[in-house]
Amino acid sequence: MKRILLLVALSFSTLIFAQDYTEYITGSTTDVNTNHQPGICLMGGSSENDEAMVWFLNKADGGDVVVLRASGDDGYNNYFYSELGVTLNSVTTLVINNTDGATDPYVLQKVANAEAIWVAGGDQWDYVSYFKDNAMETTLNEYINIKHGVIGGTSAGMAIMGSTYFTAQYGTLESNVALSNPYHPRVALGYNDFLELPFMQNLITDTHFTDRDRQGRISVFLARFIQDNGPRSFGIACNDYTAVCVEPDGKAFVYGEYPDYPEYAYFLQANCVTEYAPEVVVAGTPVTWNRNGEAIKVYKVPGTYGGPNYFDLSDWETGTGGSWENWFIENGTLSMEAGENPNCGQLAITNNDTDLIGVYPNPFTDELFIESKLPLKDVGLFDVLGCEIKVEVQDNFKIETTTLSAGTYILKIQTEKSQQTFKLIKNSLN
Repeated sequence: MKRILLLVALSFSTLIFAQDYTEYITGSTTDVNTNHQPGICLMGGSSENDEAMVWFLNKADGGDVVVLRASGDDGYNNYFYSELGVTLNSVTTLVINNTDGATDPYVLQKVANAEAIWVAGGDQWDYVSYFKDNAMETTLNEYINIKHGVIGGTSAGMAIMGSTYFTAQYGTLESNVALSNPYHPRVALGYNDFLELPFMQNLITDTHFTDRDRQGRISVFLARFIQDNGPRSFGIACNDYTAVCVEPDGKAFVYGEYPDYPEYAYFLQANCVTEYAPEVVVAGTPVTWNRNGEAIKVYKVPGTYGGPNYFDLSDWETGTGGSWENWFIENGTLSMEAGENPNCGQLAITNNDTDLIGVYPNPFTDELFIESKLPLKDVGLFDVLGCEIKVEVQDNFKIETTTLSAGTYILKIQTEKSQQTFKLIKNSLN
């Protein structure tokens, strides 16, 4: 009888809120707190990769999983709760119909209480228009960066995970359209104003990648970012059935069923040279981004059983199991050729003061020290994407680093006559 009453109550609740959202619950209705772990899971679309989903669910440590979607029903509930062999407290699917549904206090509380959040496929413009610039955006970013919960998505759900994102506000976009006119209305991009995921700065994602011939359009996305914003741009793309699972240290493991199927992930970056910007990115004109045939450096990784192959997002040069390619665009035509590791982290020292300036420890945890026999003119700290991080050099030449995330950093020290550059690694605090 108790079970019957619970089901009746749940159905009644769903009926009340159906105009703004619909809720489906499998498992316990009592919230739990667990020793959940952070992470990011990016799924290329079509059906999910089971091994990647187990990785994602294990991060919840037996807690509560929330599935966000803008269409569909409870298709994930039983799959997550009982078909993958991972013990969970509950799986709740929230089908959001509008902004009111996304910002309903009950919905926001369910999202905040989750130990894992999965964003389903569909139309990413629904997610952008329902979740952006409101309490849902705030709740998701607090979940990611304060609670440090795992988050992931497939297809449209993956498409919103980068700090740069294709909105699909005016419909889908074919590569030939983007290559022939980088400012076509359908090349609708958002920049650094929505979700804030670790390792996703200045980065755009794309899905159903080679299956739908999207290599050209993501190349234009990277070109547009540079043209509109200035810094180097980055991208992660997945073929159907392929998943990228990013650990807290930045290692992105690729899951799939290669060699049985052509399941790959692609890690793209504007080449780390002085002149990296596209030559021609003008409205109504075909794109040219050649840079001696090395405009975009791409690490192509096969997704295999067990996911042993990876690419390191903390330095954008270290990986296993993949191969480097050079992509470039000439008058609207994309070419892809075999390439080599750009070795962006092996920065040249631009002076002769190597014995006069030192930085220690390396790796570091919560503080850095500069040792210099020369007067310092300027000190700048940058993340691997080239974004400057505000730091203060104290009187004893100490820099507090407790607020920095684990990863790779570049410290540039300038004297009156020269500049020296150090590549540094921050380890996680125990």
